Amino acid sequence: MDYLRRNVASGRSDGKRGLSGLRDESQEVVNLVVDYIKQETLTPVKGLGRYVVFGVTGSVALSIGLFVLAVGFLRFLQTETGSTFTGNLSWIPYVICAVLVVLVAFIAVKAISRGQTPDPTSDKEQA
Repeated sequence: MDYLRRNVASGRSDGKRGLSGLRDESQEVVNLVVDYIKQETLTPVKGLGRYVVFGVTGSVALSIGLFVLAVGFLRFLQTETGSTFTGNLSWIPYVICAVLVVLVAFIAVKAISRGQTPDPTSDKEQA
């Protein structure tokens, strides 16, 4: 008797069998993982770079503005105070301007550090 051979499960529909099909699928998995890593790392880094560029540009602009204001205030103290800061006291406007610039820088650093500290009450509200 001649027995007919019956296929229980058909092979792959794309016709790839054996090691070549396995290589293609493994290459597809590798490409998928690489694309995922690029998506999850490079895209946020690009956004972070934009954020840093705007931050640096803003800080440079504010620093130039503070410098111009300090020089203007120094010239104001030297010219509009009459004979108050003349002779041996000619150094006092420079000290006043230096103290003012250090004070503004201290206030800026304090404001930045205040914004970065975590609020302990916000953790309790979220829990």
